[in-house]
Amino acid sequence: QVQLVESGGGLVQAGDSLKLSCAASGRTFSNYAMGWFRQAPGKEREFVAAISWRSGRTSYADSVKGRFTMSRDNAKNMVYLQMNSLKPEDTANYYCATNKNPYSDVVPWSDVYWGQGTQVTVSS
Repeated sequence: QVQLVESGGGLVQAGDSLKLSCAASGRTFSNYAMGWFRQAPGKEREFVAAISWRSGRTSYADSVKGRFTMSRDNAKNMVYLQMNSLKPEDTANYYCATNKNPYSDVVPWSDVYWGQGTQVTVSS
């Protein structure tokens, strides 16, 4: 059974930094692409970042490019999202996700396992 557990959310001020963590279990972690998504109140869930299963290649939404950095530690079955220069519009519930299928570089939100989410609130 695949489990994803996020942590690290909180209330910060604009310009601050936060680092989210996601602990994965239930299968061979290194074989699967991982991603972060977020959902603000009244809005649809949106892609934030993804990291490939082997090369560690990352991709980002335009809205976070240059401010957020995603990484993975396969030895610890962990992924991270370092968020710098946070803005009020980054306020959302952040979800860790993993592709249901191995050996892929993408995280299609319609075919993933989800964590329970961690709330990030950025005050102005």
